[in-house]
Amino acid sequence: MFREHLAHLIDKTTDMMIAGEADNVRDGLELIKQTRPSIALIDITLKGASGLELIKELRAKGIAVPVLVLSMHDESLYAERALRAGANGYITKHEASVDVMAAIRHVLGGEIYLNPRFMSQMMSKMMAGSETSADPVERLTDRELDVFRLIGRGLTTREIGEHLVLGTATVETYITRIKEKLKLENAARLRLEASRWVQQHE
Repeated sequence: MFREHLAHLIDKTTDMMIAGEADNVRDGLELIKQTRPSIALIDITLKGASGLELIKELRAKGIAVPVLVLSMHDESLYAERALRAGANGYITKHEASVDVMAAIRHVLGGEIYLNPRFMSQMMSKMMAGSETSADPVERLTDRELDVFRLIGRGLTTREIGEHLVLGTATVETYITRIKEKLKLENAARLRLEASRWVQQHE
């Protein structure tokens, strides 16, 4: 629904048009390779792997299309991860349509776009030289965070593997690392903490 609304907004402008749409990493990558758009608007939450994986794939293949991430997730959770992956901007779906269009034009103009409020928070954090965060979840890698989020949604190890196109053993390795990083003693505690985290952030 959001994608349709955004496509309608863009098609109403006189200087932009939609080159195509996809809901997963594989189709999105192929579409971008074929159409070579001026900008790619990528959601964090795609079918299967996350939008971060699509951005990494684009950069790994040397495809320099500017990327604006649009997400339901708050900036504090994914904006830094998106920029590290190679995105040129990040905006949440909660912003007004006019702000989303402004963000698109910023990135098309060769600029980095972040919500001014979040940019201020990032600058304060950098100036304070703080590398550690009060939230231990921020220490998880992008893939570990994907697994943690799906655990919080109630998926089994096998279902997580199918969703992320990973083997069961690989998912179990990620789960072990997550428990170590978050200092959780067993699977039950992990599921409880992951469920609480999902309720707070999604």
